[in-house]
Amino acid sequence: MSPRTPAPHDPVKQVLAAHRATLFGVGLFSALLNLLMLTAPVFMMQVYDRVLTSRSLPTLVALLVVAGVLLGLMAMLDHLRAVVLGRVGLAVDKALRKSVFDASVNHALQRRGEGDGQQPMRDLDTLRGFLGGPGLAVLFDLPWIPVYLLVCCAFHPLLGALALAGALVLTGLMLLSFTLSRRGTQAATQAMARRNGWLMGARRNAETLQALGMAGHIRAHWQAAHLEALLAQVKAAETGAALSAFTKAFRILLQLLLLALGAWLVIGTMATPGVMLAASVLAGRALAPLEQAIAQWRGFVQYREARARLALLEVEAENTPRTLLPAPRRSLTLEQVCVAPPASPMPTLQGVSFTLNAGDAMAVVGPSAAGKSTLARALIGVWPVVRGEIRLDGAEIGQWSREDRGRFTGYLPQSVDLLNGTIRENIARFSPDAEDAAIIAAAQEAGAHDMILRLPQGYDTVIGETGFALSAGQKQRIGLARALYGTPFLVLLDEPNSNLDAEGEAALGQAIHAVRARGGIVIVMAHRPAALAQVSHALFIRDGRQAAFGERDVVMRRILAQPDPARAPSVTPLHAAATA
Repeated sequence: MSPRTPAPHDPVKQVLAAHRATLFGVGLFSALLNLLMLTAPVFMMQVYDRVLTSRSLPTLVALLVVAGVLLGLMAMLDHLRAVVLGRVGLAVDKALRKSVFDASVNHALQRRGEGDGQQPMRDLDTLRGFLGGPGLAVLFDLPWIPVYLLVCCAFHPLLGALALAGALVLTGLMLLSFTLSRRGTQAATQAMARRNGWLMGARRNAETLQALGMAGHIRAHWQAAHLEALLAQVKAAETGAALSAFTKAFRILLQLLLLALGAWLVIGTMATPGVMLAASVLAGRALAPLEQAIAQWRGFVQYREARARLALLEVEAENTPRTLLPAPRRSLTLEQVCVAPPASPMPTLQGVSFTLNAGDAMAVVGPSAAGKSTLARALIGVWPVVRGEIRLDGAEIGQWSREDRGRFTGYLPQSVDLLNGTIRENIARFSPDAEDAAIIAAAQEAGAHDMILRLPQGYDTVIGETGFALSAGQKQRIGLARALYGTPFLVLLDEPNSNLDAEGEAALGQAIHAVRARGGIVIVMAHRPAALAQVSHALFIRDGRQAAFGERDVVMRRILAQPDPARAPSVTPLHAAATA
């Protein structure tokens, strides 16, 4: 017998279980609310059968006072129920917000270029809106339908039978609404994800689109996806509106039929006029939850789908015990490392083995698409290691959490994107307790201090979409300062001088020297000569495999001695700079 597949993790179920007492209170409020809903039909029956026959004004006043008190209590309970359900929605949001944010950020690593990565955030909004809104309240009212039908039967069996028939018809409409809404909602969600993906891609590549005259073509693709999403939404909305309208008309018709049946019973002296009106009102109240359920069914379908998707998230408990290892200080070792992009079975780098000690600096060289950036992503832990191990001071890097690992790792990617905020915040990695001295020290080590002081507000200059526009070279130097913040032990620089001028390249060389002098390790993915002059070792990667590793000059001579040096055209100028 095959092993049983474990049930998927359902964080929403855990939160609701933790608030079991709160939901029990909501159920109690709903019970009292539905009992108080009997106020109107009972009041009508008493007025028609007692007040009109006795012509007693004191009885009428007493009934009005009692009804007013009960309706006031009903309003208070209805408000309290809405408040409590809103708190439940906030509790679910609190339990999931961290994982949802991480999932949205990791989307760029797991599915690069596919979709907009914001589906988890939309799913969280859907959950919070359903649990804190009228959708969940309807589920608490549905069980009270049989109670109202029994009261109708107590008035007269024929009235109860007609109300029951109407309830069965509305139940069938509710199930039909579920089936049609589920299909329409799924189609609309998928279409919107494709539409948003085109828009996000256009925003990321706005300059390229304008420079190459591609904006019109991309706009056509976006418009087609937008039209598809719009039609899917309209179709789903029209289906829901049609069912809701038919349900509303049928409920009114059913009340009229009950009124007509009650009138026939009154004519035959089988019921009183008060029973006739009370049964009509009561049947309307009995069927109201079904009508509301049909109106809310699309939201319920969206809630179920959102809950199923969020159940697949990797929710890391914040209180999971983890031994806090000290920051590494001695060595970096790779043992037959094989790396594949996320969600891809094909490795793009394999067979990499080397050891670097404190104070070493290594250049990773090789042709374009050889696997240099893949190695960088594996070293910082964003791409999975399929085989082999990456160790710092003998410990596999997964033994540190991402946050802990980030404190002793510096990383400068090929394309530097700074976040909305001040230069100070960007260098400090938005740490709330960052010290000014550490921020300035990182900027000085990156050779960016004087450049920052020349900006309008210096370190407090706001940058990003709504702030001061920096050049590519300025972004790269600030990104280098961010990588050096906190004196990290391992510093990874992916094409660090691609946008630097002569002054910036000199500052880069000094930064590499400073990291080595304080006992750190620097790894540079290099294409330009300036970076190689400061390193002690070199790693040559070709066709996704390690071809050579060792001291810089030894590796360079070995590369140039190969029978086909044209396979690594970028190595020759690097070697010339290293031996100059």
